[in-house]
Amino acid sequence: MELFDVYSLWDIEPVRAEGCHVWDKDRIEYLDFYGGHAVISIGHSHPVYVKAISEQVEKIGFYSNSVQNSLQKELAQKLGEQCGYPDYSLFLCNSGAEANENALKLASFHTGNKRVIAFEGAFHGRTSGAVAITDNPNIQSPFNNGHEVTFVALNDIDGLESELEKNDVAAVIIEGIQGIAGIYVPETDFLQQLETLCKKHNVPLILDEIQSGYGRTGQFFAHQKAGIKPDLISIAKGMGNGFPIGGLLISPEFEAKKGMLGTTFGGNHLACAAAIAVLNVIKYESLIENAASMGEYLKGKLLNIKGVKEVRGRGLMLGIDFQPEYSAIRNQLLFESHIFTGGAKNNIMRLLPPLSISKEEIDIFISELTKKLN
Repeated sequence: MELFDVYSLWDIEPVRAEGCHVWDKDRIEYLDFYGGHAVISIGHSHPVYVKAISEQVEKIGFYSNSVQNSLQKELAQKLGEQCGYPDYSLFLCNSGAEANENALKLASFHTGNKRVIAFEGAFHGRTSGAVAITDNPNIQSPFNNGHEVTFVALNDIDGLESELEKNDVAAVIIEGIQGIAGIYVPETDFLQQLETLCKKHNVPLILDEIQSGYGRTGQFFAHQKAGIKPDLISIAKGMGNGFPIGGLLISPEFEAKKGMLGTTFGGNHLACAAAIAVLNVIKYESLIENAASMGEYLKGKLLNIKGVKEVRGRGLMLGIDFQPEYSAIRNQLLFESHIFTGGAKNNIMRLLPPLSISKEEIDIFISELTKKLN
């Protein structure tokens, strides 16, 4: 049997990693400025993280959600305290797509409606409902087109209001910062007006913080810069530092009913142990503060490089718009300088390094990028 060939693969096989560095099977060392799609939050193979998972698997790795699991309660308490939402409830699942699926379901239960408003350029996952609210026809099968979804231009408050006035909307969903679209940041005024309109029309506001959350932008959640408080917040990626886990933060306005949501593997013992370790490291090593300061440092350095047209984003979620074609630059960085970076639409390079990145490592990246552009 062979693997189903759906991925475009680099001819590189990482076998070991530590901090912001990765080594392949040929012992070549790479600097990681992509974090595996923003998944690596606290750095590769952090000793606190490794110890937590190792000790947990020796006790119990999994049992179903039909029994008590005190690790879930510990995770919910720590997360609530650190992210600023102690009064919200937490539903645990396995991925960002699953978190968004449950957010849509819960909003539809709450309103009795089925139409969803999403935004042009959005990416919310690859499961059925998540694909339907993703603005990419290339990944939508005929099966996915059965959902009622309206796409509005990002920051278009008039277009949004006209759709909300139809009074048939189950939810509005928006990314804290659009990632795959090319690192586009919703305007602060737009987010504040969005919250106001959703409250006016009694429509739940879902913030997809799967890529932009967990300290990546220099705040726990990207939307917090605008001072808004959404009804539902989907999380994943940096939450487990590589161990599969996702979650949904749910405001007190939503009533929980037995059986309305569920999952087999969500919130298992190993996943919770990993997620608790991540929160502890983020807190005690001040990684959110580091993401803010290192992000400003990195952005300032990038803006001084000839050939860089624009830098978008906040913290350690940055997109570089190049004057030359970027794919050749990305290949040169990977195969000549041994630095991982990411791509996005419209000629954008995405930078999503671990939150523990240092000035010294940033300087190495800047030096290598400057060479490729000169």
